[in-house]
Amino acid sequence: MADSIRADQVGSLLRPPELLEARIAHAEGRLGDEQLREREDAAILQALELQRQTGMPIFTDGEYRRAMWLTGLPAAVEGFVAGRIPLIGDWRDLKTGEIDRPQLSASSRATGWAIGGRLRARGRFTGVESAFLKQHAPGPYKITMPSPTWFLRSYQRGLSDAAYPTAEDALGDLVAIVRSEVQALVAEGVPYIQLDSIRYVFDFADETHRREWQEAGVDPDAAVAQNVSADNAVIAGQQRDGVTFALHMCRGNNRSHWFAQGSYDRIAAAVFPHLNFDRLLLEYDSARAGGFEPLRFVPRGKTVVLGLISTKTPELERQDDLIRRIDEATKYVPLESLALGPQCGFASVSEGNLLTWDEQRRKLDLLVETARRVWGQGR
Repeated sequence: MADSIRADQVGSLLRPPELLEARIAHAEGRLGDEQLREREDAAILQALELQRQTGMPIFTDGEYRRAMWLTGLPAAVEGFVAGRIPLIGDWRDLKTGEIDRPQLSASSRATGWAIGGRLRARGRFTGVESAFLKQHAPGPYKITMPSPTWFLRSYQRGLSDAAYPTAEDALGDLVAIVRSEVQALVAEGVPYIQLDSIRYVFDFADETHRREWQEAGVDPDAAVAQNVSADNAVIAGQQRDGVTFALHMCRGNNRSHWFAQGSYDRIAAAVFPHLNFDRLLLEYDSARAGGFEPLRFVPRGKTVVLGLISTKTPELERQDDLIRRIDEATKYVPLESLALGPQCGFASVSEGNLLTWDEQRRKLDLLVETARRVWGQGR
């Protein structure tokens, strides 16, 4: 399946208003756990039907059981404590590029976790998602999860060092937790598993962010190598027959805001030849991502999903422009090793990007129709 899906997607979809309302009621104690699960189930069935109608060849649950893209893991792991984690860098307005922090609900704002003790899994963090999709998805489906390396940002001196002398000491336990989850998904027969590993370009391709990390005592190049090693360790030795392993990276996606800029040039040679994943889902919807030249480092046999369709804006891309850009990418990657997708999800946080449900649908329609025109099929 790794080289057959030509219309891919990152994972999250816009939440319907009734699901957002249910989450607020649950947080305020007006809705029980079972009732919330019922509302999630109903919303996911609606999302699956949307994907079926648009002809998507790979299905997701829209990440509807999460407040944001990464929340499942820390909620299922002992040792995390709630807290606001300071970011190096800041969110910026899509049009002006000026610093502009997105307005989020209380549930989405309360999604910072610090490492406050030894990290031990209390249970599965995608098990409910995979079981429901296995039963209800109309076709092959994917499960997404955060890379363990993201949670290196959760290390805080004066708190975390009581359990781990350094952030690197915590990484071994994080890798083991995510690896165990992947192993369980493989055993269940999940056909597509995606690791969202965004620090490559979120933190280390942006020149300003690189300098800020250096000032904080982190060597960006060493951190990139560490990311590669940790991500590969998650899937090392896993059963690969019948399973597609993918890795997604982006420059931030939060209420149509962005966080980083800079081409893949900074990390391509150190990353693309060494990641042992079948598919790389790469952001390419704006000039902030640079050109396709770094794709020359992608080895033959891997599929690059060109994230040319923006989930940040309702404006619909012109199909001819998408086809032209795919053709440009073939200078570095053969057409049979390319696919098309959006640059990121439609709702990395539960409030979602600034599109309507119908505008999201038109983006998915365009995605499938363009893939069919270029490759002769939607998958």
